[in-house]
Amino acid sequence: MNNGKNLKAVAYGEVLWDVFANEKKIGGAPLNVALRMKTLGCEVAMISCVGNDEDGRAIKEQVKQLGLETDTIVVSEDFPTGLVNVTLNERGSASYEISYPSAWDKIELNDLARNSVANADVLIYGSLVCRDEVSRLSLEEMLQKKVYKVFDVNLRKPHYSYEMLDRLMQSADFIKFNDEELLEITAAMASPFTSLEDNMNFIAERSKVTGMCVTRGKHGALLMWEGRLYENEGYPVEVADTVGAGDSFLAALIASLLSGKEPQYSIDFACAVGALVAESPGANPEISLSRIEKMMLKMKI
Repeated sequence: MNNGKNLKAVAYGEVLWDVFANEKKIGGAPLNVALRMKTLGCEVAMISCVGNDEDGRAIKEQVKQLGLETDTIVVSEDFPTGLVNVTLNERGSASYEISYPSAWDKIELNDLARNSVANADVLIYGSLVCRDEVSRLSLEEMLQKKVYKVFDVNLRKPHYSYEMLDRLMQSADFIKFNDEELLEITAAMASPFTSLEDNMNFIAERSKVTGMCVTRGKHGALLMWEGRLYENEGYPVEVADTVGAGDSFLAALIASLLSGKEPQYSIDFACAVGALVAESPGANPEISLSRIEKMMLKMKI
């Protein structure tokens, strides 16, 4: 795949183990985004922190095998590698119990991390990593750099405040929400609107973003790009679980848009990738370009 060929990306935030009922898999939204961007041909560095423990060594080994830069994943002597207990309901939708404090709450930037951001085309960051001051201050340092900034909103109660979310949106060039997140945040900011499109415009007017997307589960997604709205109505699949589907959607969308692909193609491509991830167990299933194209073609027939 080469949708993101020559694109240099940095993902910042949590790397951890998603613990399911009978197995555990590497995860964390920024890592999921990074891994998918790598499969799409991007050059990707992951900035995070793991504990000096078996879980941390296993994450670094897996990430290295998958082709990501791991020297920017630092090791903490004081805090354990992150764990998240994942519970799936009958529809495959996930809820999360996130341990605190974890090593990824205490990310301190080394010179390699700073150089990675300085040389990157795009920096992807989320809201969860800001629950602790140490990782938040590292993010604030990176947000001062001249790089295209993508804010991936991930509301995990009680780990956010609307004031903090507003600051993160003000720093972004592009924001990704799901529909529930958009409506919750805009209601908290006293938006008079009820529709997704009106509330996307509401956020765009409050911030400097020129790009925004809102995922709608099985109903696809909306993309606002350079003043125009694009839509995909979703690809029907049998859902195994929703873990990581939104992360792969974002990775595919950003890789496609920033590589110069047309916005409508990009949102179609991203929705196909997200649907194929939802169809498979776990956050990072292997997906071939031919499967993605086949899914996209299905909707045109």
